[in-house]
Amino acid sequence: MMEFVGRAVADVGALLGGAMVVLGDKLGLYRAMAGTGSITSGELAARTGTAERYVREWLSAQAARGYVTYDGDGRFSLPDEHAVPLTDETSPACVIGAFEIALGSVYATDKIAERFRSGGGFAWGAHDEHVLHGCERFFRPGYLNNLASAWIPALDGVEAKLAAGARVADVGCGHGASTLLLADSYPASAITGFDAHDGSIEAARKRAADAGLAERVRFEVASATTFSGCYDLVCFFDCLHDMGDPAGACAYARAQLAPGGTLMLIEPFADDDITGNLNPVGAAYYGFSTLLCTPSSLSQEIGTALGAQAGEARLREIVTSAGFATLRRVAETPFNIVLEAQA
Repeated sequence: MMEFVGRAVADVGALLGGAMVVLGDKLGLYRAMAGTGSITSGELAARTGTAERYVREWLSAQAARGYVTYDGDGRFSLPDEHAVPLTDETSPACVIGAFEIALGSVYATDKIAERFRSGGGFAWGAHDEHVLHGCERFFRPGYLNNLASAWIPALDGVEAKLAAGARVADVGCGHGASTLLLADSYPASAITGFDAHDGSIEAARKRAADAGLAERVRFEVASATTFSGCYDLVCFFDCLHDMGDPAGACAYARAQLAPGGTLMLIEPFADDDITGNLNPVGAAYYGFSTLLCTPSSLSQEIGTALGAQAGEARLREIVTSAGFATLRRVAETPFNIVLEAQA
């Protein structure tokens, strides 16, 4: 029993520690510590324009969690191997977005508790802004480091089409991280991002303008069963399991594909059996699924509620029932599986 109590207390510290990480990111505390060696709370406060007393308490909390090192005499340091995951959003090791989306998710705890009793859903767009922003930051490093270098080349004949000039639909694009990476990597292709959430499309258009890509990419408000056009490649980046009718979405995507077109699915990494998911990544994804993914699906028509740990076998059932003849896993990371479907 006491062993479990110790684990539970550690989880309390982890829950609070997540908020500490978001504070460190928001206030620039990690960035100010990166590469600077040993520093006092007063020096860090001066560098970041913050109050020393708050900074001192934050540093102590971070030292207790092992995120920073206490060097004695009121001095702390951020190890180089910790700085990259906490500050470098171009690195595949970056985890800072995961903390933001987790913090935003728990804001809805009381609302989700009500849905446990009613069986109703809670739309993705109804969550705190930390969820929407954190989701983009969570997945973007993986896309940045894998999409053009590994995932697209793994698809049958798709890279050549994109280089020559293809039509691409990024469905459920959110703030457009994946859409903009496609547009930047394949300038000859016409890339369109679709999302049912008005605010996300507005944010995506701003990001396109800021990146100088506004002339090469379009963003439109549309759902997975209302977007229009004919495409050589239709992509669902980490969103199919959030949809109320994933089979219907796949069937609709198939109808929008040009002859020889491809459906690319990027989904959270998961084993087909629950026992294979009883690990730290599975714990995070099941938690996100309880607060975000399952309520999102249940808020829509059909309400299939695949969950974030659907697994390849269940996804295969969904895709083949939509009329696709083939489905194969072409790539994977610790956080994602990449699937290719062709009619």
